[in-house]
Amino acid sequence: MTSPVDADAFVAELSDLFARLGGLHYGEDVSQLEHALQTAHHAKVDGAPPALVAAALLHDVGHMMQKAGEDAADRGIDTRHEHISAGYLSRAFGPEVTEPVRLHVAAKRCLAATAPGYVDRLSAASLQSLALQGGPMDAAEIDAFMALPQAKAALRLRAYDEMGKAQGVEVADFATYRELLCDLIARRAMPGFSFQHRGSLNE
Repeated sequence: MTSPVDADAFVAELSDLFARLGGLHYGEDVSQLEHALQTAHHAKVDGAPPALVAAALLHDVGHMMQKAGEDAADRGIDTRHEHISAGYLSRAFGPEVTEPVRLHVAAKRCLAATAPGYVDRLSAASLQSLALQGGPMDAAEIDAFMALPQAKAALRLRAYDEMGKAQGVEVADFATYRELLCDLIARRAMPGFSFQHRGSLNE
């Protein structure tokens, strides 16, 4: 069983990470902090469950933790940031948060293969990373991905991800999500608790 994590301390750690490194861009027109907040905003407006809002907010923390540098993609390096993100977040959150995060790159590859016009709407940075991440899925990969329990959540996260790249948009700040994050961490530590029983933010 995973040792309990102090919710306040972990959220403070996340807040510090964004404060220190959230200004990085990784090829996008918005910073990591702007992208995180916009992605979470779209999830919240869509009435996503709290775990998916958290996933939207935190899905790219691995970008700020990888050691290959801000120009890794320009040098042909796939940092596998989604796995770094999910591994780090698993210290405090359950799979309802970490699995959509881990799968959000796979969701992009799935949509690139199945959704007409999707690739044409990707940012230049996303197109660059798509090539490094394996390109559009083949039929067998699509079937395997869609069979995963969190595939649909990952596809929702990917949609919020694509919407979270607008310049000059004002949305709620990181502190707005502190209670939601702390609640998810604390509830994970409860014996027998399952996030799937939680309702949406609108309930």
